[in-house]
Amino acid sequence: MSAESTPEPVIPEPAGTAPRPGRGRRRKAPGKGRKALRVAAWTAAGVVVLGGTGAAYVYFKLNGNIHSVDINQALGADRPTKIDNGSQNILVLGSDSRSGSNKKLGGGTDDGSARSDTAMIVHVYEGHKKASVVSIPRDTLVDRPACTDTSGTTHPAASGSMFNEAYSTGGAACAVKTVESLTGIRMDHYLEVDFQGFQKLIDDLGGVPVTTTRNIDDPQSHLTLRAGTHTLDGEQALGLVRTRHGVGDGSDLGRIQLQQAFVKALVNQVEHVGVFSNPKKLYDLADTATKAVTTDSDLGSVNSLIDFANGLKGIGPKNMSMITMPVQYDPADPNRVIMEPAKAHLVWNALKNDQQIPKSATTGTATGEAKGVVTS
Repeated sequence: MSAESTPEPVIPEPAGTAPRPGRGRRRKAPGKGRKALRVAAWTAAGVVVLGGTGAAYVYFKLNGNIHSVDINQALGADRPTKIDNGSQNILVLGSDSRSGSNKKLGGGTDDGSARSDTAMIVHVYEGHKKASVVSIPRDTLVDRPACTDTSGTTHPAASGSMFNEAYSTGGAACAVKTVESLTGIRMDHYLEVDFQGFQKLIDDLGGVPVTTTRNIDDPQSHLTLRAGTHTLDGEQALGLVRTRHGVGDGSDLGRIQLQQAFVKALVNQVEHVGVFSNPKKLYDLADTATKAVTTDSDLGSVNSLIDFANGLKGIGPKNMSMITMPVQYDPADPNRVIMEPAKAHLVWNALKNDQQIPKSATTGTATGEAKGVVTS
């Protein structure tokens, strides 16, 4: 996301923190003008990353919003080898917890658990100018490996379980463990967004423009849209990324196609909404986004998120390719899908080698029949 004309933020470290070697920051004398507050947001998924002002009270306010989990400690050393080729792999999850205010937004029963309603592997290529996004269908039947959650509880392996049950079983650590087992790729970072945070973030942005090529009517996601151009508010956007029965073949694969189209529209909106000229809007976005996300501990501070954001600011919708993990419907249950190993290997091998995913990897796979229903 380009912000070349925006001054780089200067964030003070907390009192008593020693300067980090090689990462000194120049501090300019305070002027009468407004200090810069910078925001970059990816979601959908999205990937959401943030910047903050130079004012110490704002730094501590935003820093205190962020919730992080220590994935590295929970997973230990039994992980794929980190490939040091300049690329990054980020697992982005959308949580479908029905607890608290999320119950009204998500519907269903508050049973104290949550599942990964949306799962995307974001591969940022060397040079950080382009990215590939691979969505993992929540209904995929997988062999979940044994995993230890961040509380230290070990959960046994399970065969033929739905992918999204990994999160409800052992939280973020088990979700990452399952993805790494499935792909053979080490996840460098983890980001999670919940229903309430997603909705408020869209509202703070002022909505996201999309065009629908067909009518969408899904009572289960509370979404009704006539074919045409709309600026979706937070509630409508949440309904769109959750809908599956109102368009396509009614499957999770169709919902993924809608999610991917919305992510591109969202990134486009962040690039063009003009928030950098409005300090209050920037602060509201930063405040909402830091409350909305859960990160791995390496991204668990405003400074870390700014560094991360700076590495992504050159990636726009035109530089993002988005696919769904190659799957077919399960012959024994049309409500479930199974991964196509040979084609999936083409995807994972391309990402490991920092290469573009070949078109042959998704040729002939199940799609969901909702492609092109939403455009930006």
